Amino acid sequence: MSKITILAHKSNGDKLVEALHESGLMEIERVSVEGIEEGKIHPDAGILAGYDLRLGRILEILKGYAPRKKGIKNLLKKKVEKKRVRKRSMEEKIREAEKLLEEIEQTVLENERRINEIEEEIEFLRAEEKKLEYLALFDINVEWLGKSKYLIIKFGISTDLSSLEEKNIDFYYRKIGEKKENKWAVLIVAHSSMEEEVSKIKNFEEIKIEGEGKARELLKEIRKKIKDAIKEKEEIKKRLAKIYRQRRLELLAIKEEIEIEKERKEVYRNFGETLYTFLIEGWCLAENAEKVRQIVEEATEGNNAIFIKKAKRNPDEPPIHLENPKWAKPFETFLELFALPKYNEINPTVFLGIAFVIFFSMMLGDAGYGMVIFLLSLAAYIKFKESEFIRSWSFVGIWLGVGNIITGFLFNSFFGDFIPRFIYGDAEKMLYNAEIFGMTLPIDAIHKPVLILSIALILGLAHLNLGFILAVYKNLKRGHVKDIFIEQIPWFMLEIGGGMLIGETLLELWQLSSIAKIIAIIFTVIGLISLFKRNGALGFFEITGFLGDWLSYARLLALGLATAGMALAFNVIAELLPDIVPYVGIVLVPILLVVAHFANLLIQSLGAAIHSLRLQYVEFFNRFYEGGGKKFMPFQIRRKYTEEIK
Repeated sequence: MSKITILAHKSNGDKLVEALHESGLMEIERVSVEGIEEGKIHPDAGILAGYDLRLGRILEILKGYAPRKKGIKNLLKKKVEKKRVRKRSMEEKIREAEKLLEEIEQTVLENERRINEIEEEIEFLRAEEKKLEYLALFDINVEWLGKSKYLIIKFGISTDLSSLEEKNIDFYYRKIGEKKENKWAVLIVAHSSMEEEVSKIKNFEEIKIEGEGKARELLKEIRKKIKDAIKEKEEIKKRLAKIYRQRRLELLAIKEEIEIEKERKEVYRNFGETLYTFLIEGWCLAENAEKVRQIVEEATEGNNAIFIKKAKRNPDEPPIHLENPKWAKPFETFLELFALPKYNEINPTVFLGIAFVIFFSMMLGDAGYGMVIFLLSLAAYIKFKESEFIRSWSFVGIWLGVGNIITGFLFNSFFGDFIPRFIYGDAEKMLYNAEIFGMTLPIDAIHKPVLILSIALILGLAHLNLGFILAVYKNLKRGHVKDIFIEQIPWFMLEIGGGMLIGETLLELWQLSSIAKIIAIIFTVIGLISLFKRNGALGFFEITGFLGDWLSYARLLALGLATAGMALAFNVIAELLPDIVPYVGIVLVPILLVVAHFANLLIQSLGAAIHSLRLQYVEFFNRFYEGGGKKFMPFQIRRKYTEEIK
């Protein structure tokens, strides 16, 4: 990264900002220099924000009434339609936005307001409909309800008829609600002299209904009103959907152009400001530094002062731009989920990507599942060429599929024991038989878990030591040679010496010569002394922590066995199904196998992905990685719905 400082006259401000924005080469930071006044947001930014808000509101309203297509294809990102636009001034863009808003804004807002009114009206009518449905159970006129000279007629809902029976009041009731629910529609008829007693009835909620005529006739009228209101609402929704369909691209395009202009005006608040000049500070990639200089020279016609300095690690804290080979780009997301590296720190994306594929493949470890992942990913990669997001993740899926096909055939798993059980007719038979470099393949993971555990621990040890090697490289790059002898060398010595001694005494793998044993003891003692000297009594926990991290790689075996075991269980059930359910079982076998294996694939893939990342974030990164960098975010135009033409 290169630090860039630009001093330019205010008269060249708009032209310079536009040139930097179009180049997209420089990230502009807020200037904080003693004696320099902080910049103010451009006055036009408020005007542009107003148009942006209005256009966004109209789009949001219209989008809510647009018909939504269903199906998996519509969940995936499709090619975005773009409007071709010529380069124009801010005033021209504002005029276009104003013209478009004049044509549709009032119509859209009025229709939206009318829909809200209709919804409130429908809600009221629904409540009245419910009341009349209950009253229609009794063949009376609505106007009869209430108090007359001689009678009191009340209608409502009761949850306990005994309270009515105790009052010796005439009432009529109909059961409503669920079967087990104590709820009745009740019509009370009493002499006007009993008004006080009627008012004291418990567990009775009176319902007020206005109108004239039979409840059933009024109910029909209410339902007709509801039907008419719904019809009117649907017609308005269709009109709004039509406007969205016809004007969608126009709205999105002009909103995007307004946002581009707004971003240019808002960036002024990051500048330092004097009476006649702007001070601009920021970052660019080192290889683009001269391009930025040239852009500034042309935009200001040479009336500027520009200073470019190669960034140092401290105290500049420059942003981070990850440079990875194309195949490793998709794995950057996994790194960003944890933390970006600091400036001049090692970029571990390549190592993370390779290890993720290996660990995932060992934890899922089934050739059949790998084939499904591979074919689905390959199909998505070919089908959705216009979507960079889908192609990126499909590329990862292709690698994971290939990895699982390899590990599946290495560990004798193709949808569990599907081939031996259903094709060979012998569940104990291997997928194939081969011998490479004296090793018999495939390795039956279920019957030889210790061998798989050994492979997992060897991989884990290699992975942890790769972390130490990267830490050595980082310290060399920073010139911290002393730290290598304090932090990494003791671990290498302890691993070598301790490994030699443990291999001889506990595991009985070899017999050391006298000289080798002395070297092993010296390495072990030096490693222990260095650890305890640096960490004090906590050095013991450093050792146990390292052992715990190493043993964490045993999850490669555990999850691999879980996948194989579940697949085997499904196959056994499918094999027994015809005997358990004669005739029907034969039909159910393929259905059970497809559903069960697909569910197993989803569940185990999720577990494999999570634990693969955990091994990177906790065990691997702990050896060398600091993180805490901020992403390089250049000041650039981002177009999605427009394409500028000359």
